[in-house]
Amino acid sequence: MGMSVTISVATEQDAEQIFRLQYLCFQSEAALYGNYRIDPLVQTLDSVRQEVASDCVFVARLGDEVVGSVRGKVTEDGAAAIGKLCVHPRLQGHGIGARLLRAAEAALESERGATTFRLLTGHRSEGNLRLYRRVGYQTVGRAKGDDGVELIVLEKQAGQYAQTA
Repeated sequence: MGMSVTISVATEQDAEQIFRLQYLCFQSEAALYGNYRIDPLVQTLDSVRQEVASDCVFVARLGDEVVGSVRGKVTEDGAAAIGKLCVHPRLQGHGIGARLLRAAEAALESERGATTFRLLTGHRSEGNLRLYRRVGYQTVGRAKGDDGVELIVLEKQAGQYAQTA
């Protein structure tokens, strides 16, 4: 490919690229559920900016282009909620998602004291489920999203890191 993908903390200047990438990446999820009102597609740019400013947000870059991102924050119960993991469709399957997850997990544990990591994905999202299980997440329950999509809840304890890449 010529350039390597780097993972770094997102900056304020990345918000618009994250917003556009998220919209592109979650089209396939929306199609899978026949629901184009899922949160990543209706989130506003201002809301993304707020998350970049307050949450633990990482991006994957190929040169100057943001080609992946993930967000996390510690919730009231001490668990870190990780979400909106996305990698540009042309770069999926190269370990970038796993690298982003690992970066977010490490920061959430060391900087914000997370003891458990939790994420949700749609029940039909087999590719997502494969990735999350491969990096150590286990199903702990089900939930229904505000958009009506049935979600699988997955967790793993801090300190349990699978190989990435």
